[in-house]
Amino acid sequence: MAPESLRYPNRINLDNCATEPIHHIGRTQEYGVIVVCDPKDFRVVQVGKNAEKILGVKYEEVLKKNFSEFLNAKDFEKLKASVHSEEISEALEVGIREKRINISAHLSEDSLILDLEPINVVEDPFAFQRQLANILNKFQAADSVEKLSEIAVSFTKEMFGYDRVMIYRFDEQWNGEVIAEAREEELESWLGLHYPATDIPEQSRNLFLKHRVRIIANVAYQPVPIIPEISPLTGEPLDISRSALRAVSPIHIEYLENMEVGASLSAAIIVKGKLWGLIACHHRTAKYLDFYQRESCRFLAQMFSTELTLRETSETLSRSELSDNIRRQLVKQMSYHKDIVEGLCHDTVKFTDLISCGGGALYIKGHWELHGNTPSREQLQSLLFNFIKQQPGSLIMERHLSNLYPEAASYKDTASGVLSLKIAENKYFFWFRPEEVQVVNWGGNPEEKAFYNEKEQRLSPRKSFEKWSQELTGVSEPWNILDRNIARALRENVSHFLLARQREEIEALNAKLTEANQELELFSYGLSHDLRAPIRGMEGFLTILEEDHGENLDAEGKKLLNMARGLTEKMNLLIDNILEYSRLSHIHGLDFQKVNTSELIREVLELFNVKTSYPKTTLNIQNDLPEVRGDRRMLFQLWANLISNAYKYSAESDAPVVEVGITERKGKNVFFVKDNGIGIKPEYKEKIFDTFTRAVGSRFKGSGIGLAIVKKIVEKHGGEVWVESEPEMGSEFYFYLDPLNVKERDQ
Repeated sequence: MAPESLRYPNRINLDNCATEPIHHIGRTQEYGVIVVCDPKDFRVVQVGKNAEKILGVKYEEVLKKNFSEFLNAKDFEKLKASVHSEEISEALEVGIREKRINISAHLSEDSLILDLEPINVVEDPFAFQRQLANILNKFQAADSVEKLSEIAVSFTKEMFGYDRVMIYRFDEQWNGEVIAEAREEELESWLGLHYPATDIPEQSRNLFLKHRVRIIANVAYQPVPIIPEISPLTGEPLDISRSALRAVSPIHIEYLENMEVGASLSAAIIVKGKLWGLIACHHRTAKYLDFYQRESCRFLAQMFSTELTLRETSETLSRSELSDNIRRQLVKQMSYHKDIVEGLCHDTVKFTDLISCGGGALYIKGHWELHGNTPSREQLQSLLFNFIKQQPGSLIMERHLSNLYPEAASYKDTASGVLSLKIAENKYFFWFRPEEVQVVNWGGNPEEKAFYNEKEQRLSPRKSFEKWSQELTGVSEPWNILDRNIARALRENVSHFLLARQREEIEALNAKLTEANQELELFSYGLSHDLRAPIRGMEGFLTILEEDHGENLDAEGKKLLNMARGLTEKMNLLIDNILEYSRLSHIHGLDFQKVNTSELIREVLELFNVKTSYPKTTLNIQNDLPEVRGDRRMLFQLWANLISNAYKYSAESDAPVVEVGITERKGKNVFFVKDNGIGIKPEYKEKIFDTFTRAVGSRFKGSGIGLAIVKKIVEKHGGEVWVESEPEMGSEFYFYLDPLNVKERDQ
């Protein structure tokens, strides 16, 4: 029974072709022999069963030896020096039992794999080299990819003698197309035919990136087992994906037989690290190219790849330069108009000029701006909200939109393809490409990909390769990477413009706010001045009334006189607090200095003469309160407001107590002022720090600004203030200062 890794999957579907374990196939082709050694000491651990045919030594004997025994000392030293990585070593010509052998070596996991091939006598070993200059000149003179491909297939056929040579190009879905062909006259042309991606599945494409040239010398060959099948070094099937001798998948052999191919050679065309296509050679009978011929073919494919890369790079640079010029003009237009829509849609250059398209749309905050051939606004609205916004990512490129969004079939003549890009929330770019009705000729029906072969108990490839035509509708010209990059570059330009506009708007708003604040400050001072004059007059009149006519007033009159004095006192307090709050709002730099907290609190207590004013209240102050850095005048007012409130709102308690100290809250050392007074209702805990908010009504004197001033002072010192309180259970005010968060005037 085959090892688990070599068994075919039980679930039979078209994806099984892409999961066939071709890198662990466990067999080789016949034209050479694999020898596997322990890289530590070159002890042979596995060998192809055809060793005697290639080396003249039975495989059983090879397994008993160290590989150094087959080489002279000089050749063995060269071999050891060439083995240093997974990369295939340079070919070495050695003598083994009077045979000239070519050795290619590489490391695979813990094994050293040696590919050994006999060296054929070549009549003219320099034929390819003499034609290099000629082919290079022809490549450089070609004016299109198609012409370049025609030169490549013609030269390859002439040089190596295959019946049919093709350039096979992959599209973005890995379907293949024959874009150039050189063939024997009696063969049917396959030029222009397409082949589905499943004909060359993913793992086969990946192997071309590792091993650039793949030969099948005889499709009818008998696979040669590697003995033993499981590696003694790893306990696993041997990975021979980089070996030129690797046997061929039975599915691929049957595929070639169905195409009536007797031998094949494929050389990878790699552009910018990606498999672009293949130089594919077919022969009706067995055909073997030795190592040096295959290297010549690999070099030819590399020359072709280099020329393609140069052309693509040149085209990309040319188009990038043009798009850069257009984008610079669009930026100038946006800056001139100070508006996105005007700059991108209503000036000399339009955003649709950036990318080849039939039309475009710009969606900004519910408004559509359309240019060229596009769906209607109603259709675009549906496309945006029912499809585009549902997709992950900010950029979408689709050339067959109706395949994913069936509603788009109704406007495929204008928007079969869409490139959409989100700039910001509710801001989108759209570019549209119309339908390009295409008749695609396939080499066989692409839907008939594989079937389960009951006789072989495995998958078999399709058998028919007759020309099969298909009309493709609802498909646009494809978008490419450069289109994507251009769109993203425009988004960056627009984002910078939006940020600049927002900055200008914010700066203008700040200027207006500054002007308004200055006017408000002047108004506050003017208003307070205008209010104080009549209040002073009232105070004077009340004093005269009391002194000259107080004895003539009855009890009710004296009561009204006292009430009037209280109202004027309250008005003076309110004006003082408004002025102080306004002053705090407009102070930008604080006079920071070291402040002795205990000394500051003593000054506050002396100001209020609390022993006389509140004889029943007990005051507890912690010793050695820490010094702080801050504006002394502000901190004096902070402590004055908190302490006066604590005395005032606890005065009616049976045994009023006020506490001042420092503790830990929220992971910080915080000051506190506590009392056992009336407390605060829950709904007022946040509001009491707002201006003109009082939680006690008219029961106690106050302006409703004191705690707002406290909050303003704390915030200007980079800190935070809050209260913890329950009704009739007293209040605890906490605050901390963090002057490091404040830009100090004296620094």
